[in-house]
Amino acid sequence: MAKYGKKASEKVAEAMHEMKRGELKSGRSGKTVKNPKQAIAIGLSEAREEGGKVPPPKKKAAKKAAAKKSASNKSTIKKTSAKKSTAKKPAKKKAATKKPAAKKTTARKSAAKKAPAKKGAAKKTSARKSTAKKKSA
Repeated sequence: MAKYGKKASEKVAEAMHEMKRGELKSGRSGKTVKNPKQAIAIGLSEAREEGGKVPPPKKKAAKKAAAKKSASNKSTIKKTSAKKSTAKKPAKKKAATKKPAAKKTTARKSAAKKAPAKKGAAKKTSARKSTAKKKSA
């Protein structure tokens, strides 16, 4: 038994001729159709609307989901391999740099606690020195 009826082949032929002449427009955007596959799809959909013998269209969601799954699987494989190679290198560097950094932060914290008292005292003494120099001069 044939999948497509006579009306379907006629509509597809019309759509192909329109495409070749540059008269076939797509549905939503209204752009001119340049792809023969798209012209065939338009012809089949027109035949369906008129009640011709045409199998139902394949569902777009199933195609997109399958494409997304395959694309996501490929990308995760690439990402994991990339993560493994890059994760090992910085881990060694981080371990080596963490120890001195910890010492610096504790030294900075203790210096920061002591610093305000010294700065205030230094300002007072510098102010005293500058006034003493002015008086003596």
